[in-house]
Amino acid sequence: YDILINKVRFPPEDIIFDPNVLTIGTGMEEHANYGVDFINATKTIKEQCPYVKISGGISNLSFGFRGVTKIRESIHAVFLHHAITESGMDVGIVNAKEMLAIGDLEDDMRILCEDLVFNKNEDATEEMLKRTAYERAVIDARKKGLAPPRKPRGPVRNLPRMQFEYDSIPPKPAVEPPLPVSDAARNHVPNPYINSKLVHEKIAEIRSRASNPDKGFNMDYGQKADLYPASYPHFVRGRDSLREHITKLFTSRIAMYDGAMGTMIQNYSKRNKLEEEEYRGDRFKEWSCNVKGNNDMLSITQPHVIQGIYREYLEIGGSDLIGTNTFSSTTIAQADYEMEAYAYELNYESARLAREVCDEVTAKDPTKPRFVAGAIGPTNRTGSISPSVEDPSVRNVDFDELVEAYFEQVVGLVDGGCDILMVETIFDTLNAKAAVYAIGEFLEMTGIDMPLFISGTLVDQSGRTLSGQTGEAFYASIRHSKPMCVGLNCALGANHMVPFVERLSKCVECFVHVYSNAGLPNAMGGYDETPDDMAEGNKVFFENGWLNMVGGCCGSTPPHIKAIREMAEKFEPRKLPDVGRPKMWLSGLEDLVVDDVHNHLGLPFLNVGERCNIAGSIRFKKLMMAGDYATAMDIAKHQVEDGAHVIDINVDDGMLDGVAAMQKFVKIAITEPEVSKVPFMLDASKFEIVMAGLKWCQGKPIVNSISLKVGEEKFIEHATLLRKHGAAVVVMAFDEEGQAATEDEKVRICKRSYDILINKVRFPPEDIIFDPNVLTI
Repeated sequence: YDILINKVRFPPEDIIFDPNVLTIGTGMEEHANYGVDFINATKTIKEQCPYVKISGGISNLSFGFRGVTKIRESIHAVFLHHAITESGMDVGIVNAKEMLAIGDLEDDMRILCEDLVFNKNEDATEEMLKRTAYERAVIDARKKGLAPPRKPRGPVRNLPRMQFEYDSIPPKPAVEPPLPVSDAARNHVPNPYINSKLVHEKIAEIRSRASNPDKGFNMDYGQKADLYPASYPHFVRGRDSLREHITKLFTSRIAMYDGAMGTMIQNYSKRNKLEEEEYRGDRFKEWSCNVKGNNDMLSITQPHVIQGIYREYLEIGGSDLIGTNTFSSTTIAQADYEMEAYAYELNYESARLAREVCDEVTAKDPTKPRFVAGAIGPTNRTGSISPSVEDPSVRNVDFDELVEAYFEQVVGLVDGGCDILMVETIFDTLNAKAAVYAIGEFLEMTGIDMPLFISGTLVDQSGRTLSGQTGEAFYASIRHSKPMCVGLNCALGANHMVPFVERLSKCVECFVHVYSNAGLPNAMGGYDETPDDMAEGNKVFFENGWLNMVGGCCGSTPPHIKAIREMAEKFEPRKLPDVGRPKMWLSGLEDLVVDDVHNHLGLPFLNVGERCNIAGSIRFKKLMMAGDYATAMDIAKHQVEDGAHVIDINVDDGMLDGVAAMQKFVKIAITEPEVSKVPFMLDASKFEIVMAGLKWCQGKPIVNSISLKVGEEKFIEHATLLRKHGAAVVVMAFDEEGQAATEDEKVRICKRSYDILINKVRFPPEDIIFDPNVLTI
């Protein structure tokens, strides 16, 4: 331009520049920006070179898609629209007869072309090639007189979700973890520790059959209000709220948990005789089977050993909290040693021993009170995994059996004086849900507030539990229990846990902990990490501010805990995340935040697959009536593949045992990863059928449905039970007078249901789905 104007004195209005339209969509990265570069350059040239025109050979742009005119002209339409209207392109060599206007394009075609021309994503070329193959197939089908093939789903633009006033409330800083629903928790009522006054008949029945030799054993651990000063960091049982104390502790520094009990018992046995005879002691001298390896019974037969281990973790390790020696103290786990009848006593004695040592150490330095965490292990059975390779519906334990076993354990731990309940080493979230259900029932019966900690175990580098859940799905499944602290322990060393701890720390609304192994086990089953190694391995957690509490698991000892504590003291604890708008958070093997979902059409809409519903599929009905569950699973898989976010399961039929069919379908479905990766919607006209399915779901499902049709009292009963199990719920617009048909009736019944659920049941509003009745028009 400068040469033409200044040296040739060429009239600028007669200059047409061709900045080279080059081919895009070749699959070569260096070609991907040729379209957008031309458009941007056109504008700049016209700004810097007054009065010139811009031209180009448009067919060059789409040369890679030759043979399919529709594709080529669609690309040209988008390119020319932007080049002309936004950058000022004036001239072009085109096939005028075939030219398309941008308004002529189908919406999905326009999106494909926009992505390609402007190189908006790395899949743009691949997506356009898929569409080109489809258009070629359409041409071929037309020539042969055949029906056109199915159109592939192209990229879509997500539409915004409708916003309501409550959606714009800004997040605010959290002052404490989410609170349980009880008045005691919400009002921070101190636990009186007068357990003898906890006299619910179910608790009394467990105590009545306790194996404790001394039937007049102490259950009360309240302290005089003036024992220690009435200010943090001091703590007095019965005077102070432990919930408040833990919040202050976990927000002021990284608190210390203890280390491995089993490792310490093994180490003791290397220095002292600890064989079958010592495990039995005098009391179990004539026991009918071998008991060596039943570490929990040492709390009864060798209490000095267990109390000595507690003391070392407190005095050498500097632990703020210690876990009781009760990992296997359930009737289920003790069945291996024929000691089911001793479950209560095992928990009571282990907690009592810990209580005594914690009080002894606290008395030496009241500014650092020590607390007892009642350790509740996973049992040696699993509710989500079949022990039979032939039949995926077989289980060796059910939800109700787990609840009963855990409830008895909780009674023993609390009567023994524990401060906190720790559900730990969760490899199957269904077992954990049974444990927190049992804990919830105990706290409701007693009216006390006791903090709950939950610790999951990711078994390998897949970052999943043994039953297949991701860390996020695990948390979504148990968050209804409102734990004060959630984290990971066991299976892996700290170095291997890093990505999973990071992800958990980003999603958990409460405090976060880790107690890792001392590395991975060696060939002999031992652990090689030194205290310094383990402290260094945990350092990344502290540097990134991911933790509020840390400890050790397999292979760790008091010196390991001491080294970790000295490392942790250099760093600040994790900040609680801000409290924002609540969202429905479901889970299968993977988690799903419903309020963030967009479907395959770009709509902010949750697709619930209807084909595993007897009323929605004749084929599914025939399979269920024939008992062909394996083929029925294929229907579920196809729904997920086709875009279902949630699978609806309905087995309502007068000729079918609904409870048995629901149980079997869910038990098989949760063993199929391609099905159970999404949440379930348990759908039935009878409440007992959805409950049967709910007790086999390790994830957080939706229950469909409840309504006021059964009356307010029954409605509250159903909703309360679902809240305790952590399910979201569909509420139909029915009441005692019938189905809502008009706008006013729909609004009236839904508002009445909402007020009852929020104010009387304390149901989380984000977990309510109203069905105002879609009726035929």
